[in-house]
Amino acid sequence: MNIRPMTIEDYDEIYAMWQITSKRALSEADSRENIKNYLDRNPRMSMVAVCDGKIVGTVLAGHDGRRGFIHHTAVHPDYRRRHIGKAMAEKAIEQIAKCGIEKTHIFCYSDNLTGQNFWKNLGFQRREDIFDFSITHKD
Repeated sequence: MNIRPMTIEDYDEIYAMWQITSKRALSEADSRENIKNYLDRNPRMSMVAVCDGKIVGTVLAGHDGRRGFIHHTAVHPDYRRRHIGKAMAEKAIEQIAKCGIEKTHIFCYSDNLTGQNFWKNLGFQRREDIFDFSITHKD
């Protein structure tokens, strides 16, 4: 297995994998153009795991200058339980920290117990003191 920075050339393959692993989390924010913009703003922070020439894992990572954020950490079902997710997440967190960012956040669905346990095992702590609020901007 090789873990390397994600590029926009990976888009079709990662989006197809996200359709299997992360479909409910996908939105217009995950269009090719938007992912390209994210990768351009956050170079070498997002990672893919490649086995036998096939992308089998992703982590989309970046920062806003103050805090790091991780999105779409996913491993193809056929490749789970091999520590691929952990290796990608650790590398992404390391890249964020190299930019002087002291804290990284992850959003995890409340009914995703597997994801919650994954992040807890990596040392993330669930916060009970804040809520996430969102607004969708319309043209």
